[in-house]
Amino acid sequence: MKLGQLASTARDLFSAKLVYGEPVERDGVVVIPAAAVFGGGGGGAGEPDALPVREGAGLGVFARPVGAFVVRRGAVTWVPAVDVTRLGVAAAVTVVALARILTRRVRP
Repeated sequence: MKLGQLASTARDLFSAKLVYGEPVERDGVVVIPAAAVFGGGGGGAGEPDALPVREGAGLGVFARPVGAFVVRRGAVTWVPAVDVTRLGVAAAVTVVALARILTRRVRP
């Protein structure tokens, strides 16, 4: 893939369509999903006079749901997506940290 093609693809990829999903309507309620999107890329080219000409490029994207906008009777509300795994890990780390702090204080 040429570097110009990569730039064009990245421009199309990093758009509002990637952050906001297609709206879904049921029974007069519209739900618009949203995601947090992070990405980056890079590329390089060899010497133009050297044969064969070598070019390279890479692109990475990470996306996770963050919630949805809900439109009901003309009012818009935000409903966050709750990542139970992330909450569980945070709780476990907190418990371990507190246990270590308390055991250090108890020792003479």
